Amino acid sequence: MAATKRAWKLQEFVAHGSNVNCLALGYKSGRVMVTGGEDKKVNMWAVGKPNCIMSLSGHTSPVECVRFGNAEELVVAGSQSGSLKIWDLEAAKIVRTLTGHKSNIRSLDFHPYGEFVASGSMDTNIKLWDVRRKGCIFTYKGHTDAVNCIRFSPDGRWIASAGEDSSLKMWDLTAGKMIQEFKDHTGPVTGVEFHPNEFLLASGSADRTVKFWDLETFQLVSSTGAESGAIRCIFFHPDGKCLFGGSQDALRVFAWEPGRCLDAFSMGWGKVADISVASSQLIGASFSQTNVSVYIVDLNRAQMSGPGMVSQPVPAEPVKPPMSASGRRTFITERPPTSSTKKASEMKTEPEEEPTASNEPEDDSSNVAQIENPDDYREVFQGRTKIERTPPRKLEPFPAPPEDSPTEDQSKAKPYKQPAKEPKAKQEPVKPATIVPADRNKPADLNLAEFLPKRPDSAVSADPRRPPAVQEQSEEEVLSSVHKGHESMCAVLGNRHRNLEIVRALWTSGDIKTSVDSAVGMKDLSVMVDLLNVLILKHSLWTLDLCTVLLPQIQELLSSKYESYCHTACNALKIVLRSFSSIIKTNVQAPPAGGGVDISREERYKKCKVCHGHLMSIRGLVEKKQSMSGKLGSTFRELQIMLNGLDD
Repeated sequence: MAATKRAWKLQEFVAHGSNVNCLALGYKSGRVMVTGGEDKKVNMWAVGKPNCIMSLSGHTSPVECVRFGNAEELVVAGSQSGSLKIWDLEAAKIVRTLTGHKSNIRSLDFHPYGEFVASGSMDTNIKLWDVRRKGCIFTYKGHTDAVNCIRFSPDGRWIASAGEDSSLKMWDLTAGKMIQEFKDHTGPVTGVEFHPNEFLLASGSADRTVKFWDLETFQLVSSTGAESGAIRCIFFHPDGKCLFGGSQDALRVFAWEPGRCLDAFSMGWGKVADISVASSQLIGASFSQTNVSVYIVDLNRAQMSGPGMVSQPVPAEPVKPPMSASGRRTFITERPPTSSTKKASEMKTEPEEEPTASNEPEDDSSNVAQIENPDDYREVFQGRTKIERTPPRKLEPFPAPPEDSPTEDQSKAKPYKQPAKEPKAKQEPVKPATIVPADRNKPADLNLAEFLPKRPDSAVSADPRRPPAVQEQSEEEVLSSVHKGHESMCAVLGNRHRNLEIVRALWTSGDIKTSVDSAVGMKDLSVMVDLLNVLILKHSLWTLDLCTVLLPQIQELLSSKYESYCHTACNALKIVLRSFSSIIKTNVQAPPAGGGVDISREERYKKCKVCHGHLMSIRGLVEKKQSMSGKLGSTFRELQIMLNGLDD
């Protein structure tokens, strides 16, 4: 029997008419997916099939976040304007439109019992919504930056929230307040997940670590070592025996007692957006521009336990007190025999927001569910009341391709609008893709001879199996030939490397200001981007002195044609505004009086005046760019709001 791959690409397809902003997998079946796009639509998909099942319209701004209900019968979508829409997939109609947030929706989750939805936003607030009563029943305030991820506990009594401010917070729904804050991460917290059974919480961060927390003592259980890239999403195995962590082009399997990496997979998924588990396979999905890619990992070939690990089965019946095999308490997840009204009455509410109806009219003409593929729609989303849809025992794993064979048919990108008459089961063999994917980790069928100078006919080898140019040339000649034509690029990269070494030497000597001045004097934007990316991760190093030097560089980067340069400049500008805008505004509006001499205050005023001038110049540039589409346009609009605060 031929060896098969441990991980492979299942499919790639065009999901929207413009850029995809978000996606989510269904955690119950692992076989459905929802995407949200810049085209203001929410599209439904069956994993492994290229055609859209249903397209949901009604949002008036780009969709920024999506999430399935626990039974996959509902889906909620949050938009750039801060509104939420909840759809009933079986009935193919809008259920609720909820408004209240003042900025982009960044995270969503359904309560385990389904009657409530929580949302986290770039306005730093978390809102709890009563779906049946159409209103926000409480707003949780405490984060100082965007809320990246929120999750209900399995028993529905707590909310965990992960913030861009590097903090992880626990909220008690009954008390309506924060009960614990974890501050051990040194970078934005990107994901948070409750263990399915135990009183254990996991968090992943841009600081490249995963941390595990005991929810009885609220103490750190363990932390993994820093990985090669930021942790983008995390997911507990349904049995609770390990944690999966997705990062740039990589998947890792983690244990927590002690904290360590059990296994690692090299993936080609780029910036993975969500992961799920079904039929002994892990399913990962990512998006880039208009395309969505789906990858599969065979968990039967993954190391998910190690020496000293305790098996953690799901207890058949909770004992009193409920304890796991590891000795840690377990969640009681049986739904209490109470109505939703009784359950809502146990939660802390705010009288001024309870229950407020949506400000957006639920207009059937604008909220449209367009069924693109009736057969798949009936199979996936209907008949749920008669028969349990896609029971796990009937789910067949996706077949693994041979180790030496690429997945040809399923890796081809396919257009979003497919004619209904196109056959589904029987398809013509697709020719191998002619475009070499950007996320490859090795050369894709490249013939070295095509890049080398041609030899005379007399030098052709008698062996037809080997390229003549390769056979006749020595290694030095081959390298010299490949090098030709790339001298200018090598010179640029060599010069950049030398500049970075100079900046690094000054930095390690402890003189950060001098190293920044040196980088500015080099007039090399690539070096400045590298330096800013380091400073972005170290907020404590920023001072007014650095701001006076870096703001002109940030303005220049904002005008760059390279999107990555603009993103770095935007992130640096956010740090400046969040850390120093109030100081700059206060000092500029109240200059030092002339009665006495206060040298430190005079110096601070001069620095604030310089920074204010640069920020006003940047504001004009940001105002011109805020009409851009995509994530960059959204970031510019956020910056415009922050910059306008300097005049309040």
